[in-house]
Amino acid sequence: MATVRQIQVTFDCAEPERVAQFWSEVLGYEQQGASAVDPSGAGPRLYFQPVPEGKVVKNRVHLDVRVGTGLVGEERVAALEAECARLIPLGAARVELLRADGVNESCLVMQDVEGNEFCLD
Repeated sequence: MATVRQIQVTFDCAEPERVAQFWSEVLGYEQQGASAVDPSGAGPRLYFQPVPEGKVVKNRVHLDVRVGTGLVGEERVAALEAECARLIPLGAARVELLRADGVNESCLVMQDVEGNEFCLD
């Protein structure tokens, strides 16, 4: 039985190179045409393929950008807000801050340049 060693996450989008540029900047990846690649080789390759139809519903799968790992309470919220402030000039949109509820820590829901949801976690 073969062992899977790497994955690629593929996004349907209207403007692949624009979305690849956004995610490269968010994650510190290198843009290679319509893809974003982790220069360390540790993270998955992101590929952005053109499709004719636009996004019409919420994503079934989304990325969590882990900026608050190990932080709790207001310290975590401050880290999420700081990253949100960095991403908005890149074309991201803020959707909603979900505060800690006793089970899950706070996270901040955002959208990329084509409206795909992702979380700052």
